Amino acid sequence: MSNQLEQLKKYTTVVADTGDIEAIRRYQPEDATTNPTLLLKAASLPTYSHLLQEAITYGKVHGRGNTDMLHNATDKFAVLIGREILQLIPGRVSTEVDARLSFSSRGTFDKALRLIDLYEQSGISKDRVLIKIASTWEGIKAAEKLERQGIQTNLTLLFGFAQASACADAGVYLISPFVGRILDWYKKSTGRDYAPHEDPGVESVTQIFNYYKSRNYNTVVMGASFRNTGEILELAGCDRLTISPALLEELEQSNDPVIQKLDASNPQPVVDGHSLAETAFRWDMNQDAMSTEKLAEGIRNFAADQVALEQTLAALAKA
Repeated sequence: MSNQLEQLKKYTTVVADTGDIEAIRRYQPEDATTNPTLLLKAASLPTYSHLLQEAITYGKVHGRGNTDMLHNATDKFAVLIGREILQLIPGRVSTEVDARLSFSSRGTFDKALRLIDLYEQSGISKDRVLIKIASTWEGIKAAEKLERQGIQTNLTLLFGFAQASACADAGVYLISPFVGRILDWYKKSTGRDYAPHEDPGVESVTQIFNYYKSRNYNTVVMGASFRNTGEILELAGCDRLTISPALLEELEQSNDPVIQKLDASNPQPVVDGHSLAETAFRWDMNQDAMSTEKLAEGIRNFAADQVALEQTLAALAKA
């Protein structure tokens, strides 16, 4: 019998949640995603030292002052890693906007254009890139504008139904609900463990998936941030699942059968949703403690990793 990873690929497009070129080469995913945390990890690997130096050189040439140099260098490094990944996969790579811009529609929009421009300068067309944006109201509005200009987006740090509903209304290409981080919150809040079939993160993604399919939204649902393979297997049939190398290896080592749990052609009925104006979105988020807390935490952590990456580049620039 095929291993679980091979079986899963029959139902779901598998995406590698890593910036590690060797892991991508091994598991041969359709797409790949990166974020500031993964880029910071990549920056510590000798394999990418030449890309760091290329990014620093670019930042020095194009930057005006130290801060501008670092912003240019980190943007360039993200694109260089993305370019390397795209040489190994047939699909797309997701590249994330600086989390410190999460509450600025204009800043997010401008940074997205900058990243796309850097990709095009590297010979990569925009149709092979997804711009990752935090699922704040401002981020969703920036994504809506980018989509109208033919730049497709991946709305990340998504934890609740209000975010998913607003993303669908905005016509974003793809959302990344964070399954494992939802589980983390509920485990801490309730003090109990959850079996995969009752996992709050799994239940959230299942609800969103069925809502989208029953309403014929085109937005792709890509479960992310998994804590165990049980969560992954409970979402077999989801449009896409982005999975870390450690969990890809676990799936590869098991030959247990994989059963399709989600079916786009036969979605389960869900409570009918509604379009959200800004005030309704903010109120729904305010009433959802888990989504509000995890969104804020995720933005803080990604911003901290972005700063750490800039510090790494700054130290190398002085060496």
